[in-house]
Amino acid sequence: DGCGHTILGPESGTLASINYPQTSPNSTVCEWEIRVKPGQRIQLKFGDFDIDDSDSCHSSYLRVHNGIGPTRTEIGKYCGFGFQMDGLITSKSNEVTVQFMSGMHTSGRGFLAAYSTTDKSDLITCLENASHFSEPEFNKYCPAGCVIPFADISGTIPHGYRDSSSLCMAGIHAGVVSNTLGGQINVVISKGIPYYEGSLANNVTSKVGPLSPSLFTFKTSGCYGTLGMESGVIPDSQITASSILEWSDQTGQVNIWKPENARLKRAGPPWAAFISDEHQWLQIDLNKEKRITGIITTGSTLAEYYYYVSAYRILYSDDAQKWTVYREPGMDKDKIFQGNTELYQEVRNNFIPPIIARFFRINPLKWHQKIAMKVELLGCQFSIARAPKITMPPPPPWNRNDDKNDDSSDDSVKTSLQTDKTTFTPEIKNTTVTPSVTKDVALAAVLVPVLVMVFTTLILILVCAWHWRNRKKKTEGTYDLPYWDRAGWWKGMKQFLPTKSAEHEETPVRYSSNEISHLRPREVPAMLQTESAEYAQPLVGGIVSTLHQRSTFKPEEGKEASYADLDPYNSPIQEVYHAYAEPLPVTGPEYATPIIMDMSSHPSTPLGVPSISTFKAAGSQAPPVVGTYNKLLSRTDSTSSAQPQYDTPKGQPGPAAADELLYQVPQSLAHSTGSKDE
Repeated sequence: DGCGHTILGPESGTLASINYPQTSPNSTVCEWEIRVKPGQRIQLKFGDFDIDDSDSCHSSYLRVHNGIGPTRTEIGKYCGFGFQMDGLITSKSNEVTVQFMSGMHTSGRGFLAAYSTTDKSDLITCLENASHFSEPEFNKYCPAGCVIPFADISGTIPHGYRDSSSLCMAGIHAGVVSNTLGGQINVVISKGIPYYEGSLANNVTSKVGPLSPSLFTFKTSGCYGTLGMESGVIPDSQITASSILEWSDQTGQVNIWKPENARLKRAGPPWAAFISDEHQWLQIDLNKEKRITGIITTGSTLAEYYYYVSAYRILYSDDAQKWTVYREPGMDKDKIFQGNTELYQEVRNNFIPPIIARFFRINPLKWHQKIAMKVELLGCQFSIARAPKITMPPPPPWNRNDDKNDDSSDDSVKTSLQTDKTTFTPEIKNTTVTPSVTKDVALAAVLVPVLVMVFTTLILILVCAWHWRNRKKKTEGTYDLPYWDRAGWWKGMKQFLPTKSAEHEETPVRYSSNEISHLRPREVPAMLQTESAEYAQPLVGGIVSTLHQRSTFKPEEGKEASYADLDPYNSPIQEVYHAYAEPLPVTGPEYATPIIMDMSSHPSTPLGVPSISTFKAAGSQAPPVVGTYNKLLSRTDSTSSAQPQYDTPKGQPGPAAADELLYQVPQSLAHSTGSKDE
């Protein structure tokens, strides 16, 4: 009669003296026999030890033995108030006996201890919390049985738990470890928050907590997403039930609480069964196998209808014909899940290990007034690798004496449930993905990025082509830019090349008057055209800003054009010239070419009339000039409708004319007339 809280799992467990952590009663005794798998050994760790030692461990003590039964051997006998045992007690075999004896005493809490197999080197007890560890992140092994009534936790996932909370109990609440199995936890410490929420999950109640300097959370696999009840991913047609509550209210309106109403957080009434008995069920078809890690339930959520389910079982299937009742590993009884305690609060239960199935059933066992609930499933997509489902032995036959309100219909349902509890054959449940599925996954992983890159490249090509076409149309001017198809792409490209700096200015083309003098007047234009250099098109304007542009006209020997040399106010004739050169012909030369006229028929004129020379030959002798305006001729290659005219070259034929030729700057008729009037 001296046994307290006790959970003995296959690999770990927790045991405590009666009435712990209060003073243990007098004259009590308890003995625990612990077994693990053959070939393994057991380690024992004390979380708290407080046994009266007034009689030197004679009447009150804790004794540990190797083995079980008469052949067991003693490892040690322990007593003392606040006894600190930092190390572990290790057995020599896979069996250990723990004996607690309480004599006459006035104080002493007794003890709480945890055990596990020796391969769990980081074993802790259910009493340890995050404040006992200074590392920001650590791994520990929690034993089975850490849902204890004398430990508290505050907080919930995903926000975190207060640092004063029991690590292992919080791990059970979070669904990281199982109370009946224990397991490994990965803890992360972070800064605390001002307020910690409370909730009910996995039969553990988390309380509301105040501000704390730090909190802790758990690293998990991440398979805790919702599977589509609330969001509507699961359609109404895939939610069915054993029966539907249908009734008329006082106003005569018909109310139907259909299965599709069982969506968590969805406004309105829930699903409710027409008959409230243990044979009702709510079924959800996930359309394909999923990894189901948990379930969240609420009651009716309608204040006027105080209905909820307080306990239920879970069944699952791959074909909706043969059903398996969920049991924890190593257990020979169906797992009974704690449901709601009122109609509003959300209650979560996790499945450790997860359920791998397509069809999922909830079988209510206890309820308040009527069976009514809303649910959401937690989990993720089914992955390739999975552990085989554990095959459980069939439960014993139904005992009619244990049930209330038995009738013939109940017998038939119970018989069917008994058959459904048997698990699938290994051929059905323990299957792996076929190679074709693996190839499809690998092929899709390769094709999807390739297709994305191809479509992206095509879109970029189309955008660039459209942009280049629009830019080409905008940059093709009437006068200053040639069309790409007129003089070749390279000649057009030269128009956009930047001009060279002043130190590296191109040497202008030089026309020798001696060479021109030996030619007949008709051959001069041909010679000038064949020896033309590559200059930008002439921009002859009446403003200074245009005079700095490169010109086809040769400047004076040894001098560079400057703003001082090209002062328009010192020129004898002030003209407003064309701002642009005339457009080139389709098949003509690349640059504008001055017109060379026959001088033989022009009379000589006296000196003294100034003129502006387009070409100037090298030499010291001043050339003779004329001041008479001759008949203006039109350019034969011009495409302009206005046809501007130019003065003919001035000078006397003979040797003097051969040394230097002067040409009048092109003038329009209207401009020349205006100049004379001034």
